[in-house]
Order: sequence, then structure tokens, then C-alpha cells
Amino acid sequence: LALAMIFINHVPGTIFELATSRNFGFSDAAEGFVFLSGVSAALAYAAAMSGPKLWPGVSKIWGRAWTLYLVHLLVTVWVIGIAAAAMRFGGASDLLLKDNIQYLFKDMAGVLTGLPLMTHQIGYVNILPMYAMLLLACPALILAGRTAPRLTLAGSVALWLAAGLWMIDLPNFPTPGGGFLNPVSWQLLFVLGLLTGLALRKGDRFVPRHRGLIFAAASVLILSLIWVKVPAFADRANAFLGKLSTMGVPSLIRNFDKTYLSVPRLFHALALIYLVTALPIVRVVADSRWSEPLAQMGRVALPVFALGTILSFAARAVKAVLGDSMLLDSALILGGVFLLWAFAYCLERARAAAKAGA
Repeated sequence: LALAMIFINHVPGTIFELATSRNFGFSDAAEGFVFLSGVSAALAYAAAMSGPKLWPGVSKIWGRAWTLYLVHLLVTVWVIGIAAAAMRFGGASDLLLKDNIQYLFKDMAGVLTGLPLMTHQIGYVNILPMYAMLLLACPALILAGRTAPRLTLAGSVALWLAAGLWMIDLPNFPTPGGGFLNPVSWQLLFVLGLLTGLALRKGDRFVPRHRGLIFAAASVLILSLIWVKVPAFADRANAFLGKLSTMGVPSLIRNFDKTYLSVPRLFHALALIYLVTALPIVRVVADSRWSEPLAQMGRVALPVFALGTILSFAARAVKAVLGDSMLLDSALILGGVFLLWAFAYCLERARAAAKAGA
């Protein structure tokens, strides 16, 4: 579901965006994707890190990070190619003049240096570099999370807090400032997912079900929904945040910043994650045959994400050339989601056939 929503949100300006999670609160599908990446990392690699020799497990995790790096470069080249093709064959130069692609014309040598270093990232193509960096730290995080989960979480929170208070980010060469999705901040969601996955491996929950926590999570989600859907309430609430600014309250507390994963976004994401995992009805729906297409996409998440990013830029190019219309948007979005499912289905069939042959 996160993959489908990311694809939809990466084609801005369609009515289908209104159905994605970011229109009902402060966070979006990216937070869920990073949290689930941590869960998946624990489920996939914790066993390999449990033997007396650590290098086989470390090499497996770092090998995955290398794969992410290669996929990121592949997607980046495709995205630049799609933007160039829209201009060359459709006369639409808009895609070449935004999302950091425009710096190719301002500082080509710098961009061509920054792309393989992952310091220069194209807009909407910036989540895999962060994920790859987090996987490099994953072996140490698994060892720490297995022996001292609360201390590991405390260290992660301290790092997130330091990054938000002192604006610690990785460089974004050759452009000024830091990366859009700051791994120093977003590591907190990954670590929470990792600790959740380590608990799941033991048949447990990292954060137990509790009526009080369920009520608190539901309250955060309802407050966020009212905030984004009721303009009168939003005006008063935003004015209150403005007063906090004049009082010197740090931006990490009062902003909705995605780069540093500010408190409103973080609390909304955690509330949604907790409520989704605490309500039994969600498991029933997820296990139903109607959810199987989404589950198939999730089981081959990396190739589906890569294809979804490429398809989203292709859809944006088509819209730039042909213009906006409800019929075109429906064809692009619904057709794109169908292609993502069909791709996942074919990948699963191919893997099953290869396994049977072996």
C-alpha cells in the first residue's frame, strides 16, 4: 500500500492524491516505507548476524546496500532520460527545469560528480540513498538492538534530536544545503522498525498493546485530521505555532519539516503505525485475498519501487506534453498501479519457477 501511495504522490496534481495518507494528517507514505524497511531488515538479516562469525551477515547486508546504490543510479539515469525525452520529442521542457535536474545546465561537472556520490539527488528519487546508508549501519544496529533495545532506541532518539536542533545533515554537493531526506534524522524510524522486527522474530511486540496507547494514537490521528481538513481550526493552530516561534521554541517541535522529521510528522507517523498494528481488523483485511495484489507488490518491494519511480516520471512527462484531464490522469494512475502489480506478479512467478527448477 505504501508503494502504491508513493507512486500516486509522485505524480502530483491528480485527484487520486486525495486518497493517499498525506491528505489525512502530517506524514505520508515515506515514513511508513522507512519504518517497514527497518522491520524487513530485522526479519531478513538478524539470523545471519547471530552466528559466531559476523562477516557473512555483514557482507549480506552490505551487499544489499550495494544493490540499492546500483538501483538508485539506474532510476536516476532513467528519470533524467525521461525528462530529456519529454523536451526532445514533446517540446515540454518543464521536467528538465525542476527537481534538481536543472542544475545539469548550471553546473554539469558538479552534478556528474555528485550523482555517483549520492550527494546530488533528483527530487522524488531520494529515498534509496538514505535507505542504503542506513543499511550500512544495519549490522551494528542489529547487534545493539538485540542486546540492549532500549539503549539503542535512546541513542537513536538522541541522534534525531541533535540533528533537528542543530540542523545536522549530509552535504548535497554541488547545491547548497543538505539532502531532502536526512538520514541522520530518518534513522529513528528505521531503528524503530528494526527493533519491531527483532521483537517480531521472537513472537513479541516491541511496544505492547495498551488501551491508553491506542487512545493516545487515535487522538493524535483525529487531531491531525481536523488540522488538515478544517481551515478555521488550522488557522488557530498555526497561529499558536507562530507564537511558539516567537518564544524561541525550536523548529523541530513546531514545524512540519520533512527533512528533519519534525515532531508533528513523527508523532503522526508513529500514531498511525501503532494503531494499524494494534487493531486486529487490520490483520484480517491484510490477510484477505482482496489484499493479495498489494502483498505481492510488497514482497518484491525494491524492483516495484524502482519501476514505480520511473513510471511516475513517465506519467509526469505525458501530462506535460498532453496537458491535464481527468481521463488522462485516471489512465496514468490506474494503469501505473496495474503495471506495478503485474510486474510483481511476473517476478513472483519467475522466482517460484526458478526455485522449483533448482
